This record gives sequence, C-alpha cells and structure tokens, in this order.
Amino acid sequence: MNWEFRPEVIVAAMPALLQGMWMTIMITVGGVALGFVLGILFGLGRISKNKIIFALSTTYVEIIRGTPILVQIFFIYFAMPILLGSRISNITAAIAAIAINSGAYLAEIVRGGIQSIDKGQTEAGRTIGMTPFQTMRYIIWPQAFKRIIPPMGNQFIISLKDTSLLSVIAVADLTRRGQTIIAVNYRSVEIWGTVALLYLTMTLTISFVLRRMERRLDV
Repeated sequence: MNWEFRPEVIVAAMPALLQGMWMTIMITVGGVALGFVLGILFGLGRISKNKIIFALSTTYVEIIRGTPILVQIFFIYFAMPILLGSRISNITAAIAAIAINSGAYLAEIVRGGIQSIDKGQTEAGRTIGMTPFQTMRYIIWPQAFKRIIPPMGNQFIISLKDTSLLSVIAVADLTRRGQTIIAVNYRSVEIWGTVALLYLTMTLTISFVLRRMERRLDV
C-alpha cells in the first residue's frame, strides 16, 4: 500500500470544514428549538382528554416516528413546494425537517415526563384552588422538565448527527463540505477522519454541558 498520511490536506480543508460545522450547529439548534415547541404542544396533546386533539397529536407522532427522516427531508424539499405552489430553500427545508422529526420524539419525552409525576400532586393543586393551567405551570411542569432533560439531550445529539443526511439536498453542512473537498483532492482518509472527529467534538461537548446542567439542577 502506497498511501501516506498528509496533514497539510487537513490544514487546507479546515476552514471549509469549520464553516460546515457551524452550519451543522445552526441547523441543529434552530431545528431542535422549534422541535421543542412542537414537542410541548403535541406532548400535551398526547395526554389531552379532548379526543380530536389527542387523535391529531397521536397521528403526527406515529407518522413521523414511523417514517425515515431521509424520506421526510425529501418530502419537505421536493413535495411540499408542489403542494404549496412555491419553492422552499434547502436551509428552510433542513431546519423544518429537523424540527418536525425531533418534535415527534420530544412530544413523547414530554408526555412521559408529565405522566411520571404523581397524580396526587395534580389533585393537590386543584384542591388548593389552582386552575388546570396553574397546576401544570407551577407544580407539574417544573418537576417534569427536570426529568426530561437527559432524554432531551440525547435527542439533541441524535438530531445533530441526523443533519449529515441533509447533504442530499445540498445543504453545506459538515458532511457536505467533506464530500465536496474529497471530490477535488481524493483524500478520503484525512477528510472523513477529520469530519468524524469534528462530529465527535460536538457530541462530547453537548454531553459535557448536559452533565453539568443535570448536576446543577440536581436531576
């Protein structure tokens, strides 16, 4: 084998890879933030006594969890413009795909967190004159939120890695940048090795931040 490690290839590629890394972070943060809003709405819908709201929330969760995220990306980027009659930029489609996908999983995390709180606390809130909203706002949600932090962090890491699939719609994320560079210099070992290390750096950093947060909140 005549292959030789060439560090100068990594040095030359690093600015573009860091730009891709930044794009990956921005899409993940934007997508998961929107997904968290969807997760709260549909998570509450999943425990709603209103049959229509429950059915709509369950349908959303089951469809998204039952289909591959790659299919969801294709549908949002290629099918939605046909249905809406207007084009969607690849960045918008990327954030929407991450938000809709993570929202379904976060909905189940929120539902599980709320249902893990003893029902006696809901009854106690209602006994002292609180409305259902006040009971949820001041008694149930603060406790449930602490419990959903670890699984929510795991979902954040999963969504970050899922962004690598966005290269199929030409989003200039970290994976796409790596593909583009390799198409020019054919240095797969150095570039894919560096891309893997950059993903690992991001996931380890998120894990470290989450552990600190869990200790601070005494989760």
